[in-house]
This record gives sequence, C-alpha cells and structure tokens, in this order.
Amino acid sequence: MNRNLWLLALAQGLFLTNNVTFIAINGLVGLSLAPVPWMATLPVMGYVVGSALSTGLVSRSQARYGRKVSFQLGLLVALLSTALGAWAVMSQSFWLLVAATVVAGYYSANAQLYRFAAVELCSVDYREKAVSLVMAGGLMGAIVGPNLAMRTKSLLAVDFAGAYVALAVVALLSMLTLAFIHFAPLPPQSAGEPKGRSILQLLQQPVFFVSVLAASLGYGVMNLLMAATPLAMQTCGLPFSSTAWVLEWHVIGMFAPGFFTGSLIKRFGALPVMGVGVLLNLACIAVALTGQEPLQFVVALTLLGVGWNFLFTGSTTLSMQGYRPEEKNRAQAVVNFCVFATMAFTSLASGALVTTQGWNWLNLGSILPVAVTGAGLLWLYLHQAKARVSTGV
Repeated sequence: MNRNLWLLALAQGLFLTNNVTFIAINGLVGLSLAPVPWMATLPVMGYVVGSALSTGLVSRSQARYGRKVSFQLGLLVALLSTALGAWAVMSQSFWLLVAATVVAGYYSANAQLYRFAAVELCSVDYREKAVSLVMAGGLMGAIVGPNLAMRTKSLLAVDFAGAYVALAVVALLSMLTLAFIHFAPLPPQSAGEPKGRSILQLLQQPVFFVSVLAASLGYGVMNLLMAATPLAMQTCGLPFSSTAWVLEWHVIGMFAPGFFTGSLIKRFGALPVMGVGVLLNLACIAVALTGQEPLQFVVALTLLGVGWNFLFTGSTTLSMQGYRPEEKNRAQAVVNFCVFATMAFTSLASGALVTTQGWNWLNLGSILPVAVTGAGLLWLYLHQAKARVSTGV
C-alpha cells in the first residue's frame, strides 16, 4: 500500500459515508414526503438512475481529462446535489428531493471507478489486493455514515436537512484528499491508435459477460434488501437508532472483508470466492425469514454485506481479464451502467414490495437473482474447465 493507495482508500471511505447516509435517510425522507407510500424509495432510485445515466458522460470525461480532474468534477456535483437535498427537505418538496438524488448520481458514477483506478497505482502483481484494500476504505463509511445520519437528524429545524448539509462537508474533505493523489498522466493518443473492441464484442466473451452479470445481480440483491431495511424496521415499530445500528453492521460486512478478500482471490481464484458470496446471500435470506427482530436484521444484513463484497470484488478482478488497456473506459462504463440499471430497478421494487407485500415476500423474491448468479458462475467454471481440457493446460 503506497501513499496514493492509502489516500484513495480514504476517498473511498468518504464516498461510502455519502452512500450510507443517503441510504439511511433517503427512504425515510421519501416516505414522509411521497404522495403515496410505494413511492418512498424513489429518491433512492433517483440516485442510481442518475448514476446509470452518467456512466457514458463519466467515461468520456475520464478519457479526455484523466482520473484526477474527472473525480474532482464528480465532487463538485456532489456539493450541488447536497445543497439541493437540504433545500428540498426544508421546503418539503418530494420531487426536488428526487431531482437532487438524480444529480448526485453523477458523483456516484465517478466514485465507482475508484476501485478500477486502484490498479493503476500499483504493480500488476498487486492488483487484486489493491482493489480489495481500496474497497476496504469503505469501512469508514460503515461507521461514520449511520452515526452522521443519526447525529445530524435534528441539527436543523426540519428532520434530516442537517444530514444533507453535513454531506457537503464530506464532499469538501474528499476534494482535499484527491488533491494529494498522483495519478499517471493520460498517454498521448495518435490518429492510428487502436480503439479496441465494441461493447457487443466485449460482452460476447464469457468471462466478461459473467463478471458483468455477477456484479449487477450481486449489487441488485444487496440494494433490494438494504434499501428496504429502514422501511421494514420502521413498519415493525423499531427506532431509527436500531436502523442505524443494523446499517452500520451491514456496511462493516460490505467492506471489512476488503482486508483479506484480495488475498483469497489471489490464492483460490475469483470464481470460488464469488461462489461463497452466493452462498452467503442465501444464508442472509434464510436468516431474514426467521423473524423481524433487531438481531435477525443485523445478522441477515451483515451476511448480505460480506456476500456482496465477495461477489463485487471478485467480479471487478474477473472483468479485468476481459478487456485490453485501450478498452478500459468503455469496459468499465459497461460494468457500471449494468450495475446502476439493476440498482435502479431494485430501488423502486424494494419500496413497492416492502410496503405492499412485506419483508418476507421481498426476501423470497431475492432468491431468483441469487440463483441466476450462481448458475452463471457455474457455467463459466465449466466453460473454462472445458477450454483447459481442449488446450491440454
């Protein structure tokens, strides 16, 4: 871990502080302002829709200006979106809140590339650990995010308005952190330089297709259950302090394994680690179906977090086997677009399902995407085994 990687891990932690605080408050604020209850998670959905819509723009920005300038532009947008969010809460405007979260999606689409930027700050042999350890910086968000939401809830006259103001301070700290990171300059481009394969050609590779599938569905299931948790716990009559506690352990589960996931992938390979992630998701669903007490929520959400870490870290490293250096911006944009599109759907579905069908049916519905992910991993494993036999490797 060199200085640049440590600073990038800190930037990741500040990004996750933003994300976790958004998750903790957006659904609850949405529920208090929404015209009808099923629209409560539209602000959560707006965040990921904005992220999906921004992936192409972010990709072009990264290619034209490089990592550092593009990341700082994302943070400027974060400042704007937090100001809009505070204004929306103070003026009790549901649709302005949705607009603010859509704008914030541009920052998310930028910051989701921190994990890919990590491999450019270290040697090739260290890239699995670099991705994993930078993602481990999100552990900071696990601790700071829920506590920030809880302690700033009543900071201003209207509940949660202070939380959006606090996130503006987080964005400023991120800008300061990134100012000290040295990224490699953009390589000079010539007219005859190869442009690489198209998106369709990239997706026709089994390893790249399965990495996108696992990243999208792994993130989708995590988002489906996490976004619904504050609403489900409120429906059960549990206090916001319990919700903050559950989300804290969930995000600890998401990012604490980052200190060793890279080593596991290096030793056993990405597919076995991702397979364990699928099993942990199934264990989460099983625990969630046993009851709706704080203990069941915290155990289920912690298992969900660890399962997500294994799937997402594994899929990130797996995807790197499917593209060349000149294709990185295009390939990374595809991965993130598919992740955000899936999250947009699950954000809306989580609010609709938990407010109309209940927590148990939401969990039962999660079994299908988890099964599809497991089937995709098994298919790729058999495909690679067959290829090794045919080549005699």
